[in-house]
This record gives sequence, C-alpha cells and structure tokens, in this order.
Amino acid sequence: MNLYLRYFSNETLVTNVEDALSFLESIDEIGLNERIANDVRMYFESENRFPKRYKVRPKIYFIMIKTDANSMEEFKDYRNRNSVKTTEGEVEQVEMAEVEEPPYHPNPAGYEHDFRRMRDRLYTNLYDERYGWYEGVFCFKRVVTIPVTGKNEYRDTRFVARCKAMSGIDCYNRIVDHLHERVDKRSQFPSARGKNFSFTFLGTCLE
Repeated sequence: MNLYLRYFSNETLVTNVEDALSFLESIDEIGLNERIANDVRMYFESENRFPKRYKVRPKIYFIMIKTDANSMEEFKDYRNRNSVKTTEGEVEQVEMAEVEEPPYHPNPAGYEHDFRRMRDRLYTNLYDERYGWYEGVFCFKRVVTIPVTGKNEYRDTRFVARCKAMSGIDCYNRIVDHLHERVDKRSQFPSARGKNFSFTFLGTCLE
C-alpha cells in the first residue's frame, strides 16, 4: 500500500512512511513534530482506507490518501477516471451564492432537539462507505475584497457541489479541496459534523 500526500500545490506519492515524513519535513509551514509523525505512522500502518485530512493548526491541513498506484501518473489517472471531469476540477460546482446569514430552524423552541438528532444521524452516516455520486451543501465564511476600499471581509456563502466519493466524509474533503484552490485561503469552512454541512447520496450514476 502506497501513500499520496498533498499540501496545497506540493504533492508526492511514497512507498513507505519515512519518505512521507521526509516530504512533510521539507515543508516549513507544516512544522513536522513527533505528534504529527506518530499520527502519520498510525494512519500508514492502520487498516483505514479512507482519505485523511490532517489539521496541523487552524486552517492549515495536508491530505493523505492510501492507494495501490505505483506512480503519480497512475494515481492521477485513476482519480481522473473516478472523479467528475469538468473545467472546475474534480468537483462539479452547482451553486455558490452569498446569503444574508446561515440558515436557521424556523421553530427556535425545537431547534436544539432537531439539531442534536440531525448531528447524531450525520455522524453515523458520515463514514458509511457507499461509492457513487454525492451532493454536498456548505455554508461557509468566504473572504472577499471590497474593490472600493481594498479591505477584506467575511461573507456567509452557500456552496453546493456534486462529486463522486466513497462516503460523506470523502465528499466533504473533496469539496474543501476544491474550494481551497478557488477562494481566499483565509475563508473559514464548516466542520463536517456541524450544522453547516450536509450531504445527500444521489446514487451510482446521474441522469
């Protein structure tokens, strides 16, 4: 089993954990330490086949994906065959629109109960493996520049996209990767387990 790692535009495919750690150590922003090294070793040696988005510190992540591919070309060819092929990359953008505020439950008295029930259901389903098409919905805080003043501000933005994925968490990671390359890096994305991310399994094919 080989390991693909990516940090923004830096990427590699390695056959052992020591090469993976050497790659991470070469990136000063990650600040490789014993905690990160142990987590990478545990992931590499585990039976977990799900992609892992590792949080180094707030808004700083790197991606790890286990693969049977023996080269970067083989890995990317496999991903291209099993991902959405659009000019936007691996995720097909359906909608991105600014909203005045994140959506809230119309009945405040029952909101907390409904949210806990939704959170528990989402957590259960998030890691269920079922390969096919997913639609993910984000409400995130996007950093935009005001042309007149040149200053930046956060704007609540609703983003909807469809992609092929192995699970709800894989759908989440793919969409976050997509947005990381297209919006200001200071934008704030919701937790996969929070109320501002939801997903729907659409089936193994789309009409």
